[in-house]
Amino acid sequence: MAIPAGRKGGGGMSRTVLITGVSRGLGRALALEMAKRGHTVIGCARSQDRIASLQAEFSQQEDPSKHLLMDIDIRSDSNIEELARLVMEKKGVPDIIVNNAGTINKNNKIWQVPAEEFDSVIDTNIKGTANVLRHFLPPMIEKKQGIIVNISSGWGRSAAAEVAPYCASKWAIEGLTRSVAKELPLGVAIVALSPGVVNTEMLASCFGSSASLYQTPEAWAPKAAMMILNLTTEDNGASLTV
Repeated sequence: MAIPAGRKGGGGMSRTVLITGVSRGLGRALALEMAKRGHTVIGCARSQDRIASLQAEFSQQEDPSKHLLMDIDIRSDSNIEELARLVMEKKGVPDIIVNNAGTINKNNKIWQVPAEEFDSVIDTNIKGTANVLRHFLPPMIEKKQGIIVNISSGWGRSAAAEVAPYCASKWAIEGLTRSVAKELPLGVAIVALSPGVVNTEMLASCFGSSASLYQTPEAWAPKAAMMILNLTTEDNGASLTV
């Protein structure tokens, strides 16, 4: 039986949605959209200032205390272990997890990308996602319910010059997602979701000023939220695009 992850338009049942990388771009826009639709948002990011600014936006809502925002580095397994402990204690098992936190290398040929920069992309985009799966999948499996959305990219299904580290990380996310999908019991599902092309700081780093030709995160978020809230266990292992 397919277990829906939410109601159309975000009405009906309120969901608990954990989103990583909520300090800017897609993560921030999606967190605000989910909260606006009445869902409980658990968000984490590395920037304390940006977390505080998102908290200030939440505080204008009807019940800001139902959300939980934390300054966490997903590259650290012990940070995520601590996050999982806090989330279970305060909010219970999330209904939906969106592994959104990500970074991209500065446009460069692979032999010109510094080792630290390559490591940062891999540690954030792949290991960060794996850390979340390691600590949040067991409680979801125990509850026999949950949807995990791994944010992928068009460059996780095709390739471009000068962003080889990023392409490699997103191809890894596609493979990771399909493999994990085969390990999950009934009631739990995982999908890879490409957001499409959105005008974020990351896009501007590759495209320069032409990034402004594309939709804003704010225009993207309602479509993404609707799609994520309507995922079911029948979508397990799918590679989807907003």
